[in-house]
Amino acid sequence: MTKLIKLSERLTTIARQVPKGSRVADIGSDHALLPCYLVQNGQAVHAIAGEVNDGPLEAARKQVREEKLEAFIDVRGGDGLAVIQPGEVDVITIAGMGGSLIVKILSADPSKLQGVQRLVLQPNVGEDTVRTWLLQENWLLIDEHLLEEDGKFYEVLVAIRHVEAEEQNEALYANNPLESFGIAVSREQLIWMGPYLLAQRNDAFASKWSSEKNKFERIIQTMQQSQAPEAKEKEQAFGALVKQIEEVLQCMQKDRP
Repeated sequence: MTKLIKLSERLTTIARQVPKGSRVADIGSDHALLPCYLVQNGQAVHAIAGEVNDGPLEAARKQVREEKLEAFIDVRGGDGLAVIQPGEVDVITIAGMGGSLIVKILSADPSKLQGVQRLVLQPNVGEDTVRTWLLQENWLLIDEHLLEEDGKFYEVLVAIRHVEAEEQNEALYANNPLESFGIAVSREQLIWMGPYLLAQRNDAFASKWSSEKNKFERIIQTMQQSQAPEAKEKEQAFGALVKQIEEVLQCMQKDRP
């Protein structure tokens, strides 16, 4: 029996979101580790590893050959969803790039999303940009995961096609996970922090937002030293964000026994 490829915690978290028996396209696949694992584990009956850069493309081909998975994984060179045909896959995974680039890839040719039932997305930054796009395009956000690995924080967003996506998304972003603490949470804050992540508030969530708070406070200190007219405005905006984070972190302290 072939030994399963060992994935990082980040890729393992992404892999767990792929249903058994899927046809998967991994966009920006790098060394094709995720597609190889999904096929070996029986989660993917077929996979496409898409890569736009020559070096990672060759590395992906080499990996697939070494694992003897050429019959199950196509390694294709191309930009974003150009590597797939409409109706060819039902799951798309995109990981390790900025949220704006993920949105650009998903928006470039809507016909390529034909037949796709699930998106598993891991933006390195700009998670709110991805959530906003999912909302606008009526993809139902069904789960979120936040983990810390090698000093970096990663959010994994899972969205599906659903006939009642618009209504259920509205309900999701109307919910207030901090209501029991008497704290108001806006739709914008839920998009920023993640509705499921804000409800779960795990240790990685606390670490991430403590780090973000420190970063914003350093920006505020810089703004305070500036004489530019817009500096005061920016200082107030970042101050409001710091206050939101502080309220959430205080709730987490109250959560603990």
